[in-house]
Amino acid sequence: MTREEMQKQVAAELEHIPDWPGEYQAELRMYYHAARLNSLGKNPEVKQGAKGVLRECLGWLRKHHPGAAPLYDKEYFGDVDAGA
Repeated sequence: MTREEMQKQVAAELEHIPDWPGEYQAELRMYYHAARLNSLGKNPEVKQGAKGVLRECLGWLRKHHPGAAPLYDKEYFGDVDAGA
């Protein structure tokens, strides 16, 4: 997969993580973007799909911002349990 193809795929997935409302949506989207690009690359730190990346990102966000209630499309990603 080329870099351009990866960028398009991640952009399409980010359509399912709103940038508002919510205090931490932008932070979630930024972290998801970077982590998902890494997971699609040739040498990912952790090879996982969109749901796994979102789970990781939600866990990180909730660890750093206890009580955060980020929004995402549960029909698209499924009901992701971040262990919070």
